[in-house]
Amino acid sequence: MSLLDPAGLLTLFSGVGAVLGAAFLCYLFALVVPLLRRRPGRPGSAADYRWHLFVPCRDEEAVIGETVRHLRRACPQAHVWVVDDDSADATAEIVRRAAEDDPAVHLVRRRRPDARLGKGAALNAAYDALCAWLPPDADRARVVVGVFDADGRPADGCLDLVAGRHQFGRPEVGGVQIEVRMLNRDDARPVPGAGALRTAHGRLLVRMQDLEFRGPVAALQLARATSRTVCLGGNGQFVRLAALDDLAAERGRPWTGRLLEDFELGLHLMLAGWVNSFCADTHVEQEALADTRRFLTQRTRWAQGVMQCAKYLPAIWRSNRIPNLGLLELGFFLCQPWLQLLGALLWPLPPLALALAWRRDPDAVLAALSSGGWLLPLLYAVVGVGQFVLWGPVYRRACEPTAGFWRSVGWGAAYPVYLLSLYAVSWRAAARTVRGRTGWAKTRRNAETRTGPVAREA
Repeated sequence: MSLLDPAGLLTLFSGVGAVLGAAFLCYLFALVVPLLRRRPGRPGSAADYRWHLFVPCRDEEAVIGETVRHLRRACPQAHVWVVDDDSADATAEIVRRAAEDDPAVHLVRRRRPDARLGKGAALNAAYDALCAWLPPDADRARVVVGVFDADGRPADGCLDLVAGRHQFGRPEVGGVQIEVRMLNRDDARPVPGAGALRTAHGRLLVRMQDLEFRGPVAALQLARATSRTVCLGGNGQFVRLAALDDLAAERGRPWTGRLLEDFELGLHLMLAGWVNSFCADTHVEQEALADTRRFLTQRTRWAQGVMQCAKYLPAIWRSNRIPNLGLLELGFFLCQPWLQLLGALLWPLPPLALALAWRRDPDAVLAALSSGGWLLPLLYAVVGVGQFVLWGPVYRRACEPTAGFWRSVGWGAAYPVYLLSLYAVSWRAAARTVRGRTGWAKTRRNAETRTGPVAREA
């Protein structure tokens, strides 16, 4: 069978479409059902624990003052530890003034050459400061550390929900991740001073990030409860101090220097025998990026971080603390950036071959399509695109019920286009890995001025 033979090409479409269609439909069903059927859990009592919130910062004067005020208001039981990673702006001074007025606010200052070594190193400094501050007889199993970005805005009462019976109420739970939402998802002008076209693009990009985190990511986290592979994120993660102590005893420090230190921490907790949990009953809000360049830089760092964590696949395979289903789920997740590289090469091949066949013999292609063969390329397209379009209405049903149905369909139609950028991200991450570039660059906040120097990727 020639690759340019229309009948052969349509058979190829049929085989690939049928196999992938069945697999993806089962996968989609397994994700969507827990999300739509979820029932709220009972809150616990935050008073049963001692809370300490870590906020690693570098040049965050635009947001850090409001973040500290919000954390103290939303989590009044908690101490806030801000790590100034040798900022060149007024970040440290803003926090120092807040600490003078509030004994529950603490400033941890770092200076080069021991600073600007990544988020993991900054969090380890906060861990050391907390351990020195706590009394020797502290019950470290009831001390909980939360990690928030400098723009993190947790919901009021979130600590009671994180302390719930299905969260830290279970002694085997070492880490809890709460849902992440985009703070500016309804902002009509996410790019100040931009024209109509750039504003529309920025609004759509922000909405897609909110859909991604509250739709597929939240659904995946809920489904991971079955495989015991819930992952921790960089914003809105909570970890038992006793669990951090275990990692420090085993590895010398709780956090490592990888680009995806949050995911790596959760993975280390699993390998150490702790269980991670996802709490969808509360959330943290953060700013979505409305600029494509900053978005791609951030996602490239994330994809490269996943590539770095692929080295843990042998340890996951050997572990008797991760179930077989968890092995499959983690293996798929860690291979995902590489699979996207492969997919970028394979998905265009059948349409390209069909186009070449059309150029060679258009009558034969038309005859094959008119005899029912047109259903096969349609199936191929539905499998490749349609499954992602469904996330628009699912997102509306689960998260934004006041939005119009057809608006949600539009969001769903935009979502596959948004995901195409992740293929480019995987290629950029692979290129950086091959070239040995592992430096970390801070993502500029939307509130930061655009006149200052822009941090470049190392």
